Amino acid sequence: MAQARRIVRRELLKIDGRAVELSVKLNPRARRLIVKVHPTTGEVMVIAPTKRALDRAVDFARGESDWIARQLAQVPARVVLAPGAHIPFHGQDHLILRAEDGPVTVDTGVIRVPGRAEHAPRRMLDFLKKQAKRELEQKSFDYAAKLGIKPKRITVRDTASRWGSCSSTRSLSFSWRLILAPEFVLDYVVAHEVAHMKEMNHGIGFWRIVGTLIGDVVPAQAWLRQHGSALHRYAPR
Repeated sequence: MAQARRIVRRELLKIDGRAVELSVKLNPRARRLIVKVHPTTGEVMVIAPTKRALDRAVDFARGESDWIARQLAQVPARVVLAPGAHIPFHGQDHLILRAEDGPVTVDTGVIRVPGRAEHAPRRMLDFLKKQAKRELEQKSFDYAAKLGIKPKRITVRDTASRWGSCSSTRSLSFSWRLILAPEFVLDYVVAHEVAHMKEMNHGIGFWRIVGTLIGDVVPAQAWLRQHGSALHRYAPR
């Protein structure tokens, strides 16, 4: 996939008076020039089907400036993980505050981050990733044990297009941002990927396994459809 859609170059577009980075990509599978705006990250890209079409890619994107501006206006505003910011943790609103020393601590509605303010976003991100990895690993092993299987590897990343994945070798991967969501949502994503270790499809047997692990899947699916994209608002800068 990386070869099928590779970044050829980056350009700057002027959209509503501000500079917006444009990624120019080549994808032989595309049938024509097309502009895309990622709904959660705001990344703007123009995809060309051939090397010949690359010469027209930037001009084509300029012609779509009004459409790009409308799409960017719908991207959720970014929230920096700094003191004074509000972020969800296990689905509950928490205020980030600065602490003098010690580890990052979580209390009712408050997360305290030690050290200098300029280092807080990175410390918060490290804390959230570490917490996510611990909980996702524990849930994965617990659910897998109920099915009599064991994951080969569990990784936690920052993925924009999916919340979790399972390879044919039983390697699981999850988005750290699930730690921001309610616990029943995290449980669902883990159960979904663990079930794929038994059934690499979305057939009746697959959903039966997910149901045996967590019960009703509809509330979590509905939550992700309605609120999932907003979890990508939170960033260290």
